[in-house]
Amino acid sequence: MNYDDDASIRHLLRRAGFGASPAELEYFRGLSTRDALDRLIDFELVPDDVDEKIGQAGYVSVMVRGTFAPSTNITDARQRWLFRMVHTGRPLQEKLTLFWHNHFATAYSKLAGAYGSQDATRMMASKPSEDPKGMEGQIETIRRMCVGNFRDLVVAMAKDPGMLVWLDGRFNTKAKPQENFGRELMELFSMGVRYYTEADVYAAARVFTGWNLARTTDSREDLFPKYAFAYSAANHETTAKTFSFPIYPDGSRTIPARSAADGMQDGIDLISAVASHPETARRLVRRFWALFVSELAPPPEDYVRVLADIYLRSGLDLGALTRRILRSPEFGDPANYFARYSWPVEAVIRAIKEVGWVGYSLNDAVTHLVNMGQQLYEPPDVAGWELGDGWISSGAMLSRMNFASGLAANQRTRLAAAAKPYAQSPESLLSYVLGGLAPGPIERATYDELRTYVRGTTAWTGSDAQVSTKVSGLVHLILGSGDYVFI
Repeated sequence: MNYDDDASIRHLLRRAGFGASPAELEYFRGLSTRDALDRLIDFELVPDDVDEKIGQAGYVSVMVRGTFAPSTNITDARQRWLFRMVHTGRPLQEKLTLFWHNHFATAYSKLAGAYGSQDATRMMASKPSEDPKGMEGQIETIRRMCVGNFRDLVVAMAKDPGMLVWLDGRFNTKAKPQENFGRELMELFSMGVRYYTEADVYAAARVFTGWNLARTTDSREDLFPKYAFAYSAANHETTAKTFSFPIYPDGSRTIPARSAADGMQDGIDLISAVASHPETARRLVRRFWALFVSELAPPPEDYVRVLADIYLRSGLDLGALTRRILRSPEFGDPANYFARYSWPVEAVIRAIKEVGWVGYSLNDAVTHLVNMGQQLYEPPDVAGWELGDGWISSGAMLSRMNFASGLAANQRTRLAAAAKPYAQSPESLLSYVLGGLAPGPIERATYDELRTYVRGTTAWTGSDAQVSTKVSGLVHLILGSGDYVFI
């Protein structure tokens, strides 16, 4: 892939990020193909100082109710994450964090029901540097590990306080093994539904007995308890557990009996087995294909085989898999441009980047996202959001139109000023707006309808009032259209 034209740069930044602002386009125009990819993939080399810009002039706004507290207030947490997506210098990190949030779907509402809104937000979104007890929220853990070793990421999720509440691991004891996490580990987090049995579910429940949750406080008046994974040897079931698939490299399917003190190794062994299972490798490749390449066509089997082998030979390295996909000819093939349905969050952030943000409040975006069907930190169930054309319904499209209307109206003055040099004719104004928003290929009939809208019923003069009305209207129509759904 050669990033020497805006179409390919925009494709790269839509898929490995959330679209491109004019400044980002200008920056990436100056990079070679390898440097552009390395800039996105090796994001650890880029300072992660985006949170420090919240509230500063020139950036998208957040609504502050008293003190902005994204580690303890879920609405603020949602605004902070959206702010990061708009302004981060590490767009691929945020894209993968969102992807894994859906993969390890955990909903704030259940945590809040069990422990209250403040502690539920801490479990989901707290930064250790902000938390009185140094707790790391689930999304912060995912962000830190999103291109690391998949086995290590799964282990971290198995120990995550939010996950322990979400899938009831805190109640998993030898007297009453809890099956939820073991089932989802095999069905959703790794191999898939056809590669385990009901007997495996019961064995996995026993494996994770004693993987519980601790809640500690420094004093009776302590307003910030510490929640952390705690292995309870007394609650671990110590007998051997046999599975229908290999657990160890020698082909053995049985986790041996262990002492209670050593029983935590049972869970590590099972996670290692499913993370390195050949079907997990193939499933991850297919999910990454849908994320980065196409939802409209399945990956060729040779592609799946080669990339699954890369994942396994690299020692389950998600970074190696990501790098190989983004460098593949299939990723760069123009036939795969606009071959994915945008998630509501992707559509909103892309629009903000392309249209402008100064004076726009992310609190409004949070509200619109709920109506579009995607509320951050609140996937609908353990399977996550329904992707692909599952995002598209008449109600969801109406919500996208309403968001587009609000953003276009908010940015009307700036849009008109920027468009004024291109107001010689309806066609030149339309070309300018389409060039800035870069939707997918527009059919001739759609183009003609947009041109008719710009022409209106009066003679075109290019006056300030005419440009202001028409450019805002065009942005509204394009952002809310079916063409803008695809990325």
